[in-house]
Amino acid sequence: MKSFRDYKAEERRNYITLSSGEYYPDILVDACKLYSPVLTIFSELLHSSESSIALFKNICKTPTQWMRIQLCRVFRKYCSPETPVEMLKKSSQVIKICNEFGEGFRPINIIQERFDSRPFPDEALCAVLWEYKDRGQKGYDLTEKFFDIIESTFSDVIIWGPRRSGADIQPISFWKDYPNARRPLDFVISSPDKSVIYAVGLARYDGDRGGAQEDDRTGGYKNCADEILDYVKSHNLHTKVIFVNDGPGLLLGSMWEDYSIIEERYKDECIVTTLRMIPERISKEWLLGR
Repeated sequence: MKSFRDYKAEERRNYITLSSGEYYPDILVDACKLYSPVLTIFSELLHSSESSIALFKNICKTPTQWMRIQLCRVFRKYCSPETPVEMLKKSSQVIKICNEFGEGFRPINIIQERFDSRPFPDEALCAVLWEYKDRGQKGYDLTEKFFDIIESTFSDVIIWGPRRSGADIQPISFWKDYPNARRPLDFVISSPDKSVIYAVGLARYDGDRGGAQEDDRTGGYKNCADEILDYVKSHNLHTKVIFVNDGPGLLLGSMWEDYSIIEERYKDECIVTTLRMIPERISKEWLLGR
C-alpha cells in the first residue's frame, strides 16, 4: 500500500479535489438580492435605537436565527470589529458582550452617518457578507462524499456521525471509560451492530491554510492520534485512525510533509488520505485487519 509520502510532488495535484469558486463581480447581483433585506432591517433598527448598545440589544431580539446572525455581522463591521464573531452569534451572550465591549462600541450617530453615506444596497458590504455564505460547505461536502465512498465500497461495515453539519461524536459515547470526554470525532466506522469499532477519524478541507493554522492542524492531529491509539493499545483493541484531508491547502507549505510524519509515527494504525486516494489506500484487509 502506498504511503502518503509515496505520492510525489509532481503527481500530488492529481489526488486533490478542487472545489470551484465564484467570480467577482459576477456574484454582486445575487449578493445584493440576498442581503438587501438584511440592510433594510439593519437601517430600521439603526435609526430607531438611541445608542449603540440599544442597537445591539434590538438586533439580538430578532427571532429568525439566520437574519440575526447577518445583522450581527453588519453590526460588527460598523460598530465593533473587536467583538468576537462567535460571541455575537449567541443571543445568550448579550449582557456579557455589552459589559465587556460596550464601551468600545462606535457612537450611534457616527454609525448612522456612515451607513447613510453608502449607496443602497451597499455592493461592497454585500460582497463581504457573501463570503460567509458557504463557509464550512466544502468541509461538509468532503464528509458527505467520504460517507458515500465507505458505504458503497464496504458492505460489511457502517459509518456514522454527522454526514454534513451536526454535533461531533465523542469516543466516550461508545468507549465508556475513555479518558477525554471532549475529544471530537467526525466519523466512526464499525460493525453493523456497532459492537466493534474498526476506525475513527476526522475530515477536513484545507483551502489555503498556512503558517500558524498549518501548525494547529497538524499538531491537533498528532494529539488526536496519540490519545486514541494509546487508549486502543491499552485496551487491546484494533481500531484504526483515519484523517481525511483534501483541498489545495495540502500543496502549500509543509502540510504534505507534516501529514506524512504523522502517518509514519503510527505504522499501519493511522492513514492520512484524500478522497481520490481512498481506492488504493483503504482496503478491506487494512480496515478490518488486526
